[in-house]
Amino acid sequence: MTKAFKLMMTVAILAALSACTTLKTPTFAVDDVAIRGYDPVAYHLVQAPVIGDPQITYVYNDATWRFSSEENRDRFRNDPDRYAPQYGGFCAYGMSRGFVVSTDPEAWTIVDDTLYLNYSLGVRKTWLKDVPGNVSKADSHWRDKISQPEFE
Repeated sequence: MTKAFKLMMTVAILAALSACTTLKTPTFAVDDVAIRGYDPVAYHLVQAPVIGDPQITYVYNDATWRFSSEENRDRFRNDPDRYAPQYGGFCAYGMSRGFVVSTDPEAWTIVDDTLYLNYSLGVRKTWLKDVPGNVSKADSHWRDKISQPEFE
């Protein structure tokens, strides 16, 4: 497959997966649990996805966040803007294209101390080809989405 075809397929998959392009909640959550129950602080501290403990939680931005330790929960509670993934944990590449898409906690990157999640490892690979450009586009789309009346 050519690179152009792979990119077209990635965009088509994201478009198909995106049931809507409006945001209903500021955090990607399944059953009200943010980022599929993974500890957002662990990405920063151990540079790996770590599943959180259902007994160690904190509610932030309309979702329950899980942590692998009380220390990580306290770090998050004291500075959620530092540890929460960008775009509420929705796919960074999808957001760069204006889509609200779920994520796989295994498809992650930290850039400039900011956690970004992607829909899949394949989508992450595409996103990494132009991180600055994708971040700029995603930031613009995110601002538009969270400026909707339901988030003000």
